[in-house]
Amino acid sequence: MEFFDLIKAVILGFVEGMTEFAPVSSTGHMIIVDDLWLKTKEFLGSGSANTFKIVVQLGSILAVVVVMWKRMLSLVGLYKIEGQTPSRKFNLGHVLVGIIPAGVFGVLFEDYIDENLFFTSTVIVGLIVGAILMIIADKFAPKRPAVKTLDDLSYGKAFKIGLIQCLSLWPGFSRSGATISGGVLLGLDHKTASDFTFIMAVPIMAGASGLSLVKNWDQINADHFWFYVIGFISAFIFALISIKFFLKLISRIKLVPFAIYRIILAVILIVVIYL
Repeated sequence: MEFFDLIKAVILGFVEGMTEFAPVSSTGHMIIVDDLWLKTKEFLGSGSANTFKIVVQLGSILAVVVVMWKRMLSLVGLYKIEGQTPSRKFNLGHVLVGIIPAGVFGVLFEDYIDENLFFTSTVIVGLIVGAILMIIADKFAPKRPAVKTLDDLSYGKAFKIGLIQCLSLWPGFSRSGATISGGVLLGLDHKTASDFTFIMAVPIMAGASGLSLVKNWDQINADHFWFYVIGFISAFIFALISIKFFLKLISRIKLVPFAIYRIILAVILIVVIYL
């Protein structure tokens, strides 16, 4: 593998780390950058390149664990969050009911998604439709959110957010865009919806990465090892930089500015590719 190929891994890790937490679709951005510029499918193969785009997200997920370590430890009873009581406590049950819908649909349609949706054209659709949902969420969200901390979240709302998360299986829609929008519509404030989104992402992305690695293992050879490792490290570093900034930003500017960015990006892509 040539040196510039490894630089491509750094670039994709940068794109992943800087966009994973914003509701703009990190997978969609990696597909766009890869299809229009880096062309990693030419030396990795289609299956390995798509698997990389999923596995590299584990770097960003590790950043979530590092930044939110207190909340992660509290899920397994190793840390007490201030204000928690037995009747008012965010726990593993909330995470499980939130990830089940996307987990089931992800397993059922993983092959179809890999083969038919990892293209810039489908990402454009996801960018636009996801932007519309985000605008609707900000417009119709309760003026006084009832859920201002994860410890106020009910199992019912966690499951409903999980159902909405299934939309993010379409590349370009954005997992955080779908779940934050769904959470806001269900009465969560923007930061709490973001916190829940990031925590749910840990088991979802670990499972999705493992499944993709198993199914495409025969297309991954030893020459790809450092490409994967460098992409992972790059995503982790840049995600650490971006996560705290985003959590402060989303509380101030809400979702509409991100929706506008998505629509502008989709229009630019349509002009570049089709006109």
